[in-house]
Amino acid sequence: MVVSKSWTMVRHFEGVPKLEDFKLIENELAPLKDGELLLESEFWSVDPYMRPYSKLSLKDGDVMMGTQVARVVESKNPAFAVGDYYVARAGWKTHIISDGKELRALPSNWPESLPRSLALGAVGMPGVTAYIGLKEICDPKPGEVLLVNSAAGAVGTIVGQIAKIKGYVLLGSAGSDEKVAYLKEIGFDEAFNYKTVSSLEEALKTASPEGYECYFENVGGKFADVALQHMKNFGRIAVCGNISTYNDSVPQTGPYVQPLILFKQLRMEGFLIFSWENKPIYDEGQRQLLEWILDGKVKYNEHITNGFENMPAGFIGMLNGENIGKAIIKA
Repeated sequence: MVVSKSWTMVRHFEGVPKLEDFKLIENELAPLKDGELLLESEFWSVDPYMRPYSKLSLKDGDVMMGTQVARVVESKNPAFAVGDYYVARAGWKTHIISDGKELRALPSNWPESLPRSLALGAVGMPGVTAYIGLKEICDPKPGEVLLVNSAAGAVGTIVGQIAKIKGYVLLGSAGSDEKVAYLKEIGFDEAFNYKTVSSLEEALKTASPEGYECYFENVGGKFADVALQHMKNFGRIAVCGNISTYNDSVPQTGPYVQPLILFKQLRMEGFLIFSWENKPIYDEGQRQLLEWILDGKVKYNEHITNGFENMPAGFIGMLNGENIGKAIIKA
């Protein structure tokens, strides 16, 4: 009998999640039925979206949501062979029984030289989020100026590198000097630590006095209030995240954005990657990102937390900005 471990959410988070908000449980899994397969997780993803979505989708005691890279260890489904790897959206679990319908195979040309954890990062949901947000919403032209906040995170690092491949001028903000140094290492033209600048207004103006054609938004809140003022007419804003507000118990209030959007004639569009998963561009993005990584055009960095028992700590650390690149939990 296989025992699966799971992390559950004891209670809905109040403010920043705490270790005591999670509970580790064990369940014996039933024997496989015809058409089913058993997978064992090797890597798990922790992502900012889990914080707001936990409030929307989970009730107290539910298994935390999330994705993993898992290997088939037993199969009664002829379409799935033992030893094959898939990305599953099964939550924080060590073992999964599946009928295969919700599994996404790793690209068929995945090389042994690359860690499979990249299917949760640079070649997975965060990387494809960057690819689609730039191509479908920002749609910058060579020479245009792109602003990226939370630029040292899983999405921001890939946004920046794709932008450089396409010939855009690139400014990024991050929350530590170490992160700023990494941004310059991977090709950002300008980068600053938003926590230490004397004025965000002056930092944005100094970096690009003429303003910004494109803005890839991951933070929201007060940063967005200032950044919108520096957009050029007809600028485009892809709203990917709003992490500065996820832990707020009381919603923030800020300046009204409608006058800026109206008189600058801005295009501002929110997008959720889950709405794009079954469209051809998702697979296109994966193929292109894998090619760029193999060619050395896109670099990746993973912040690894070892041990399934440390998933809550890894999740909290990610929300506190401890990671450069993708935060991953490794079995």
